[in-house]
Amino acid sequence: MMTALAPEVPLWDPPVTHRFGVALGRHSNPYNDRLLRAVRGAAARAGCDLLLADTGDSVREEAAVVRALRADRVDGVLLVPAPGDDAVVNGLVRMGVPTVLVDRIAGRNDIDQVGSENIQAMSALVEHLAQRRHRRIALITGESGSTVSEERALGYRFGLERAGLRYNPELVACGMSSAGGAARAAGKLLDGWPSPTAIAVAGEAMLIGVQWEAHRRGIRIGSELAVVGYGDMDWARTVSPGITTMAQPISEMGRRAIQLLVERCREPERRPEAVRLAPRFLHRGSCGC
Repeated sequence: MMTALAPEVPLWDPPVTHRFGVALGRHSNPYNDRLLRAVRGAAARAGCDLLLADTGDSVREEAAVVRALRADRVDGVLLVPAPGDDAVVNGLVRMGVPTVLVDRIAGRNDIDQVGSENIQAMSALVEHLAQRRHRRIALITGESGSTVSEERALGYRFGLERAGLRYNPELVACGMSSAGGAARAAGKLLDGWPSPTAIAVAGEAMLIGVQWEAHRRGIRIGSELAVVGYGDMDWARTVSPGITTMAQPISEMGRRAIQLLVERCREPERRPEAVRLAPRFLHRGSCGC
C-alpha cells in the first residue's frame, strides 16, 4: 500500500526538488515510525516530497511496492530492506535507480547506505556487563540472514573476548526479531544450566519479549537478571528499572539518508557511500548498576 505523505512545514519554503519513495515495514520494528518521522522532516527541509510504501517486511511485498514506486516515476527510493533475498536491491542497482538503504546495511559496496554501527556498540554492552562481574552473559539475536543480526552477534563475541570470557554457543538463542520469538529464546536460555545472569538483546522489539518472560517467571530484572539492548523506546524509560540500551541515532539517520539520495540524483556516477552512525549509550538500572 502506498501513501502520499504531507510534508512537514519547514522553517522556510524551499522549492520542491525531488519526489522520493520510502519503502519500509511500518509495523515490523517499533522505531520504524520514528525513522519515518525523521526522514519526513529531513525531506521537508530539503524541499522533497515523499510517497510511502509499506513492505510488510516481506521480500515479496517489497518487490511489488518498489515496482509501484518506479511506475509512479519517483526520483529515488529510500528502502529499509526486508530480511532475506536481496533480489529487489540487485534490481534497483542494475537499473540505476537512485537508492539508499536505511537501517539494515547490506554487506555490499555498490549502493548508498545509512545505518547504525553495530559491532563496537554491542561489544560495549557486553563489556559493561562483564565489568559488573557477570560471567554468564547470554545473547538473543535477531533473525538469521540479517547483516545487522550478524554484526551484533560478532560484537557480542568481541565483547566477551575483550572481557576475557569464553564464547559458549549454548548462551546464544535466536529471538527472530520479534517479541514472541525473544520470549521463547529467553525461556530457553533461562531453562539452561547454568542459566545466564545477564542477557544482551540484539533488537528493540525483542526487549519487550524478554521483559515479559522475566516477569512471567517472577525474575526481577536488575537485581536477579541483568538485561541490556538496543533502542530509545518510551517504555524503556518508564518501567522499573529502566532498560540500559544503545539508542540508535534515528534523526541523524533520516537526515543523512535524504542527503545521500539528493546527492545521488545530482551525481549519478558518484562512488556509493556506507555511513555508520554511532549509537548513544543510555545507562539505566536494568544492568544492575
